[in-house]
Amino acid sequence: MSSNKPKDETAQKVPQSRFARLSRMGALATGIAGGMVAEGVRQLAKGNRPKVSQMLLTPANARRLADQLSRLRGAAMKVGQLLSMDAGDFIPAELSDILARLRSNARSMPHSQLQEVLRSNWGEDWEQQFAFFNFKPIAAASIGQVHEAFTRDGQRLAIKIQYPGVRESIDSDIDNVASLFKMSGVLPKELDLKPLLEQAKAQLHEEADYLREAESLKHYRSLLNDSQHFLMPEVYEQWCTKNILVMSHVQGLPVESLTGHSQALRDKVASLAFKLFFRELFEFRFMQTDPNFANFQFCTQTERLVLLDFGASRHLPVFLVEQYGCIVDAALSGNRAGLDSAARAIGYYDNNTLARHRELVLDLIELACEPLCTKGEFDFGHSDLAQRIREKGMDLGLDRDFWHVPPVDALFLQRKVGGVFLLASRLKARVNIQAQLPEMFT
Repeated sequence: MSSNKPKDETAQKVPQSRFARLSRMGALATGIAGGMVAEGVRQLAKGNRPKVSQMLLTPANARRLADQLSRLRGAAMKVGQLLSMDAGDFIPAELSDILARLRSNARSMPHSQLQEVLRSNWGEDWEQQFAFFNFKPIAAASIGQVHEAFTRDGQRLAIKIQYPGVRESIDSDIDNVASLFKMSGVLPKELDLKPLLEQAKAQLHEEADYLREAESLKHYRSLLNDSQHFLMPEVYEQWCTKNILVMSHVQGLPVESLTGHSQALRDKVASLAFKLFFRELFEFRFMQTDPNFANFQFCTQTERLVLLDFGASRHLPVFLVEQYGCIVDAALSGNRAGLDSAARAIGYYDNNTLARHRELVLDLIELACEPLCTKGEFDFGHSDLAQRIREKGMDLGLDRDFWHVPPVDALFLQRKVGGVFLLASRLKARVNIQAQLPEMFT
């Protein structure tokens, strides 16, 4: 067998034991505290009297945080990814920018640790099954890394290999990160992390089961087999385990790299993303809920949107789908009472919610529906919608009398549609949202 075994200077062994991972957290806390003291001395030497937040939220401390989370990988890194996307409106820009690097960058395993994982899953002679295996990963993310290989009959594969110890460390990792953030004051005390952390735990336990992801991918392919607009890998079940997912290799351009392409192409990509979202919600009632840009590529030769990751796929309750249909109908007809009825049924608030909070939630829903209610194309590149939603969301989020948390399925759906909006904004796309709706709304 031909193979590629280069020495990777950036590879870092994944800490597996709970003690080793907790020690990393302790080292991170110590480093942040040391950086805080150094910044305080520097500011005092200049005659300034710095606030605690100014000493904590230095670029050096933010880099320490991102670097250690990328070394730990697993749930610890996932929290950083979720914060960069879900809490970006609440955390300082310097921290948000550096945490954003975690969405697509992780350190890979060293060769010895990778071999250990492969042998434990496929046996000592696993290499005999392939004509070529590239030991240098082509991608590395929060819970696993991807390698290229070729079968003996020439099929090109993408093999996703889970970092050892990830599954066992999910709950403790997330609790440790939460304690670190609380202790260090890196995040403002007004931000309630509990719903986000519980979401991260549930999502990571599902994503860490690669056999479940394989079934989700096969199901997703069956749902989209009537469409020529999307491209997904095929599963090679004979090599799949709970820790290894083997798929055909599909390739395209990262969606984030399309910002320099033509307006027409950017509009097409964003339109496909919205069309897929509406089909997932109203037709399939099955949704890939992770909007990480790294999960999407675009094949310029076939003009198809490439879908890559299905670990966060989930079925949606019929009742929830019906109520979101009511929101679309009410928004299109300008019926605020209808929005109130659907929002209450979904669980955005209840009968005990104060009137001012209820009105703020409805204001947010109406803002989010603004592109949907626009006749013709909505120009995401020249809209201040995100800023208006941010300001309205801050009014609600910083009001500590409002503690109501929507059901987890609604949180996942919000995150997905937020990711689609973010993609359209990043591409500065112009999209006719109403044209992407299923026929039931036209």
